[in-house]
Amino acid sequence: MRSVGFQPAEPLNVWTVTDGRAGIEAQAVGLAEALARKTPIRLTTKRVRVRTPWSWLPAGFVPASRTTLTTDSDPIDAPWPDIWIGCGRASIALSMGVRRWSRGRAFVVQLQDPRVNSREFDVVVPPIHDGLEGQNVLPIVGACHRVTPEKLDQAVLEFPRQLDELAPPRFAVLVGGKSKRQDISANRAREISESLADVQRQTGGTLMATLSRRTSEAARLQFRTHLAPHCAIFYEGEGANPYFAMLGAADHVFVTADSVNMATEAAATGKPVHVLSVEGAGGKLDRFHQSLVRRGCARPFTGRLESWNYPPLLETDRVAGAVLTAYAARARR
Repeated sequence: MRSVGFQPAEPLNVWTVTDGRAGIEAQAVGLAEALARKTPIRLTTKRVRVRTPWSWLPAGFVPASRTTLTTDSDPIDAPWPDIWIGCGRASIALSMGVRRWSRGRAFVVQLQDPRVNSREFDVVVPPIHDGLEGQNVLPIVGACHRVTPEKLDQAVLEFPRQLDELAPPRFAVLVGGKSKRQDISANRAREISESLADVQRQTGGTLMATLSRRTSEAARLQFRTHLAPHCAIFYEGEGANPYFAMLGAADHVFVTADSVNMATEAAATGKPVHVLSVEGAGGKLDRFHQSLVRRGCARPFTGRLESWNYPPLLETDRVAGAVLTAYAARARR
């Protein structure tokens, strides 16, 4: 749906600037796609990497210079975009620099907490559980993403199997892995597998599981041995990724507690999100999951299947509206 408010004469040139990692790029591209649902844009995806020794330094100490990039990085040169969306450590120095290089023409949006002064950017969009505040800071629950009802419906239609014909209730199982403070051990992987197999046996429904690139080999072996035999779909990285199709076809979503992205995407479906605990200190992640619980999106899974309803979590669209409002206000000045 197009916005009837801000409508520039020409499509906005929008760049996403990330290191290309799937979870990081999906946040930036997700916001760009949300902008495109409100006003015409031309999207350019830039992938950059910081070379040594600069990659060893905290982001705030990396010079705002294109000479810090590796030779295989995409070029960061004029003509500059109307809206620049940076996400991840590799983009931060460039996001600060482009305001100077473009003489203030580029409107700079930085996703996540950049851990530098937020006034270096036009808008900063951190997760609310980071506690960052400021006049130009727009905290959100979780992270921006690409999930929309239309994308999920299309993914189900295009998937090689007729997922809607699988026995209900259908369960999407999103498995992560190692993060800074958490991981899924072999023992925990087996426990998760056995509890989900119990759910399948008790309901007569269908399990559909996808593992992350962060899932350790020890955990994979357990999931492969104890979960895969009960799954209609078990994805480890080969062939067409069923992630969106699974979310579209599922009646319930199970997600391991190590990932903000997966839980936020699951909450955008409006379907019950069951959080599977993992080992390690939750810290800020615990606050994130608590915010999902307070909003009625998610509940910790304790072995008993529950059903409930809630409005889908649409934070990416909210951010897109705020960015366009701020961009239009600056353009009028």
